[in-house]
Amino acid sequence: MTGLVYKSTGSWYTVKSEKGDFIECRMKGKFRMKGIKSTNPIAVGDIVDYELEETSDTLTGTIHKIHERKNYIVRKSVNLSKQIHIIASNIDQVFLLITIDNPPTTTSFIDRFLVTAEAYGIEAVLIFNKIDTLNEQTLDDQLYLQHIYTEIGYKCLRISSTENKGVDKLKEMMVGKVSMFSGHSGVGKSTLVNAMEPSLHLKTSVISEQSKQGQHTTTFAEMYDLSFDARIIDTPGIKGFGIVDMEPTEISGYFPEFFKLKDQCKFNNCLHKEEPHCAIKAALEKDEIAWSRYNSYLKILEGDDEHYRTDIYGEDRAASDETRK
Repeated sequence: MTGLVYKSTGSWYTVKSEKGDFIECRMKGKFRMKGIKSTNPIAVGDIVDYELEETSDTLTGTIHKIHERKNYIVRKSVNLSKQIHIIASNIDQVFLLITIDNPPTTTSFIDRFLVTAEAYGIEAVLIFNKIDTLNEQTLDDQLYLQHIYTEIGYKCLRISSTENKGVDKLKEMMVGKVSMFSGHSGVGKSTLVNAMEPSLHLKTSVISEQSKQGQHTTTFAEMYDLSFDARIIDTPGIKGFGIVDMEPTEISGYFPEFFKLKDQCKFNNCLHKEEPHCAIKAALEKDEIAWSRYNSYLKILEGDDEHYRTDIYGEDRAASDETRK
């Protein structure tokens, strides 16, 4: 029998059958995916073959095959630096939820996420959430960020779940597709899903005033069928986004605005750091490329997985303003 994985808890997987029934399944033996050292061989979104187990009191199943994935998105595993964690598979688009200070989302985090989405061939859309909570300064920051990413070519949405602003536009973009929602804990993923589909009653939490961080309300990735012909994969809040296995020379190819200029550099293997006649650095000096993006690029290039969460876009703007004096 063939089904679709809707939830993974590490040892058990909720699989939806072709008839629409949900069956709790386990893995049969160990799965070794080609070239993937993963902490979770089966992910939400996987199409699997399974057999029903009739020996137990409740009907369960055993998964014995994973179908080939059209795509998947990964990040570095939290505790095992050489292992990856597959967040979800077979995704049509991913929405990254961003809040300015409630909690703060840094440009380094945004850019690492976008680089990974580019690398795995998944369309990414940026959602600037909680726009109803912005004051004059944070509104300026939000519009500045939106300008940066719109110029690059990313779709951006401004949303307030509590005031139902932008929610209908988002729903239109999701019809007929499998969409993944991601972002830090506390950025309002569950609240937004509830605004689109109130019958789900997903658990929500409040932001800690002291730490400006959210509490985890989603423990495992889970897919939901929505009433307007859409599927959503809700994921646990991510603190950091470790980049996995990228060669230094390929990283700039996942920055679309860098990729457009790469062939204008004097050297084919230009890393856009100290090399002469570098088109990316020339564009940077003319403010045709955002300094925050270049800073993110350098951090990824240097493999700085430890300190990227401290880099707030306000500092990037200050650096840009200083350079222009």
